[in-house]
Amino acid sequence: GIRYRSPSRGLGDVYKRQVYDKETKDRVALSEQVKQLKELNQQMSQDAVNLTQALRGESKTRGNWGEIILGTVLERSGLQEGREYKTQEALTNEEGGRLQPDVVIHLPERKDIVIDSKVSLIAYDKFSNSEDENERTTALQQHIASVKTHVKDLAGKNYQELKELNTLGYVLMFIPIEPAFLLAVGEDPELFNYAASRNIFIVSPSNLLVTLKTIHAMWQYAYQNENAVEIAQRAGQMYDKFVGFVESFESVLSLIHI
Repeated sequence: GIRYRSPSRGLGDVYKRQVYDKETKDRVALSEQVKQLKELNQQMSQDAVNLTQALRGESKTRGNWGEIILGTVLERSGLQEGREYKTQEALTNEEGGRLQPDVVIHLPERKDIVIDSKVSLIAYDKFSNSEDENERTTALQQHIASVKTHVKDLAGKNYQELKELNTLGYVLMFIPIEPAFLLAVGEDPELFNYAASRNIFIVSPSNLLVTLKTIHAMWQYAYQNENAVEIAQRAGQMYDKFVGFVESFESVLSLIHI
């Protein structure tokens, strides 16, 4: 005889197929994002090396390495200056002192993150270009000491206490050269804890880019929610106007029937 196939079973198969297709697309999209981040990281690392070589020996310009590389990371994050972040914003502490963080990242819900990029890499430059092992050992210790000194100096600014900001309670200290970051944290595994205990988180171009990409996604989600609320409000206004129109029209009809 003829076999009857349950329609619910067929619908279940279709649903499973749709779920499978969506998961496949999500995996492909995630894989592509990871690939793009890897390519961006490689490109930024090469840009940093090129910049280091180009600026070596010019002490005034050398101090701007961090700001230049940080600008590149921000540009590639998707965030927009003047909207999701500000650069070189002048702030005043309770004592009347003037502070000027390199970047203030704005988060949804009126939160802020300060990024500082003024890290000296002179010792790292000596370590990278010296062929003498004793000089390299000395330069390596100087590099780690320089990073720690900047952590202390940065912690002393107390950005989290500024009334003009609503920070998350910590500051991102940006090391613009990826190998310099890896060398410091690899040689001194306690460096992260040393900085974190002072409310400082040390970041490099790669992990900062991932952080900023995440913040960008948060903003996109927030904007979508704002649009949904605005659409709902406008729909409500249109409905109220329509109800008013109907009531007015009914009033006119009742007068005509009288």
